[in-house]
Amino acid sequence: MMTILSADHLSYRVGHATILADLSLAIEAGRRTAIIGPNGAGKSTLLRLLAGLARPTAGKVLLAGRDIRQFKRQALARRLAVLPQGVEAPADMTVRRLIDCGRFPYRSYFRAEDPQKDREAVDWAMEVTHVAGLQGREVQSLSGGERQRAFLAMVLAQQPEVLLLDEPTTYLDMAHQLEVMQIIAAVNRQYGMTVVMVLHDINHALQYADAVAVLHGHCIVRQGSPQDVISAELLADVFGVEADSFTDRAGRRVLSPVALVRH
Repeated sequence: MMTILSADHLSYRVGHATILADLSLAIEAGRRTAIIGPNGAGKSTLLRLLAGLARPTAGKVLLAGRDIRQFKRQALARRLAVLPQGVEAPADMTVRRLIDCGRFPYRSYFRAEDPQKDREAVDWAMEVTHVAGLQGREVQSLSGGERQRAFLAMVLAQQPEVLLLDEPTTYLDMAHQLEVMQIIAAVNRQYGMTVVMVLHDINHALQYADAVAVLHGHCIVRQGSPQDVISAELLADVFGVEADSFTDRAGRRVLSPVALVRH
């Protein structure tokens, strides 16, 4: 498969603190890649670097083989979209207005290049995220799950080649977590959009990712298919927890943390 996005010997420091050190990672086009690791490992920082939202201390990020810093912001936003954690909408903004903001890369001086295409993109994004029935509601009036789907629709309306998601199920209950992950998988499967997602839930990575990269100690320590990479041994070594492993009714491996590793 073709590499669409890559980190080439990235390092990132804040003052004297090293966050990432000589990290390299290749993201294959059309796949769902999960970045996992313990809190403080630098997962969100890595995602910001991949999105061009932060500048590495050393190394570079390549999009389709081209240094991401060579792209103008609008051109980059047509190819790559990012949904950070904890985003908020302005007061009184409706769901449709929010999703319409995802069309900013296709506008010049706030005027649409193709208004019809903008409307179609917004309608499509609302349909695939199941928020069409909410389009007249104010974003701040929505439940957590509804709000996350609305923000997901906003970045999908950009119609990017690559979608970067930072813990897209944070603060959601189990049903809404499942709904969001299923939407992400469906968009990838049906439209071929490359997805890179920081995930907190190891079992989500097992179930919904095609590839996994494990971030620990400032660098990628393991990468490959979820079934090859994620194991009880990995949870002990990287996360410091003991876990039981079992198979669910669909035949997938599931890991259940049961105790802290005692040194």
